[in-house]
Amino acid sequence: MSAPLRARSGRPQAGEFADYARTDIDQVEGDDAVEALAAQERATLKLLEPRTEGEVAGLRYAPGKWTLKEVLGHLADDERIYAYRALCVARGEPLPLPGFDEKLYVASADFETRSLADLLNEYRSVRGATITLLSGLPREAWERKGEVNGYVASVRGLAFHIAGHELRHVRALREKYLRLLT
Repeated sequence: MSAPLRARSGRPQAGEFADYARTDIDQVEGDDAVEALAAQERATLKLLEPRTEGEVAGLRYAPGKWTLKEVLGHLADDERIYAYRALCVARGEPLPLPGFDEKLYVASADFETRSLADLLNEYRSVRGATITLLSGLPREAWERKGEVNGYVASVRGLAFHIAGHELRHVRALREKYLRLLT
């Protein structure tokens, strides 16, 4: 007996994600969140795995900006939260889900004391868990909606938010951080 085909997400429409995320979500290619996240994982790892600890330790492009390690840790934290939100909405959670302060999370995490290899392993683990969660959703769950941080979001809107958010930060890593190494 073969496994059932995975339900594709489709692209989210207006009203399925926060207005502030539109620009990021518009940058995500394709019409399937799982495919987009898997492709982004490969691209992000290809960009960061060759970097040495010496290159990235304390690397920031301007005073007061997060370090490269803090950005990487933030990506994992943000994805965990958005994947949790997607799980709640997919399962029909009727209660509103709270927001979070990403600056407080980064300030409290002490990412800079961890190795790049450790942070990349965490990123891989979080992405793997997200893809596993999303890959197991039934077709009808993708369009299910709930209240998240004061706005209405669908599961696919949250999944595309993860992808768009990462694209924005990886673009900054490439254009603002890693250019300092050349």
